[in-house]
Amino acid sequence: MSQQLIGVAVPSETAQGALAMIERAEQLGIPAAWMTTGMARPDNLTTFAAAAVRTQRIKLGTSIVPTYPRHPLVVVQQTQVIAQLAPGRFRLGVGPSHRPLMEAMGIPFKAPLGHLREYLRICKALLQQGRVDFDGAYYKAHDKIAQPLDVPVMASALQRDSFELCGEEADGAISWVCPGPYLRDVALPAMRVGAERAGRPVPPLIAHAPVCVHDNAAEVYAAVREQIMNPRLPFYQNMFVAAGFPEAKNGTWSDRMIDATVLWGNEARVAERLQELLAWGATEILATPVPAGANHSASLDRTLHLLGQAAQAVHP
Repeated sequence: MSQQLIGVAVPSETAQGALAMIERAEQLGIPAAWMTTGMARPDNLTTFAAAAVRTQRIKLGTSIVPTYPRHPLVVVQQTQVIAQLAPGRFRLGVGPSHRPLMEAMGIPFKAPLGHLREYLRICKALLQQGRVDFDGAYYKAHDKIAQPLDVPVMASALQRDSFELCGEEADGAISWVCPGPYLRDVALPAMRVGAERAGRPVPPLIAHAPVCVHDNAAEVYAAVREQIMNPRLPFYQNMFVAAGFPEAKNGTWSDRMIDATVLWGNEARVAERLQELLAWGATEILATPVPAGANHSASLDRTLHLLGQAAQAVHP
């Protein structure tokens, strides 16, 4: 079984802020830092190249790099730099993103799972075996690199089919805002189906969840609605409906959805929720801190300290 970890999502508004938070996470004993990129925000791969030379131990991972705007060979180019600067510490997470976001950029969004399957095969072959010769329905890639690299290639997943694909092709599945019971009852069984079909072990499940160490429920609900995108996109709505929340079709967070998805409460309660998610089958928790209340800086500090303590309890 893969090592259980608790990592943290790092905001990407500025490169300086992201680097400072990655360094702080390492100092707090948090073993993994993850970043999301998209649209015109600062690029996470470029930021991680800088972080690689400013840190010593912390793992670095993308959650995710959208696939449609970049050919897999471009992502392999960037990945090599980070992997060479931080050997054994980088994990590449890719995914198709969402139709409205891609089409807003003028990029056709067709057959996302087919695209993702080919993307994974090209990246894995080139990074892990050192060469690729691939002619698919969506991509072509014929190239080699100086030597294979120790880089797992993971993929985003929200619904049953995408978790199956991860079980079959990826080195891990990265969820986002999926309630714990949905991961236990839908995601993990789907990953097992895909892994059995491919004749390989079930890869790790990285459960990406909002975390807020805060005692006031009303302030937590307000913070989530302000900071976490409402479930307006169809992929998220369909996942929540399948998880037992038909109100997701309204495109807004209900209190019930927040309670099921966000790990919030005092230190003891959040630590309990983290352990519960690991016990349900998550290999790793990717925690997105959600500051709440009037003093966001103090709230963020409280959550980061708890994540550091919980991470050390899971993996000293």
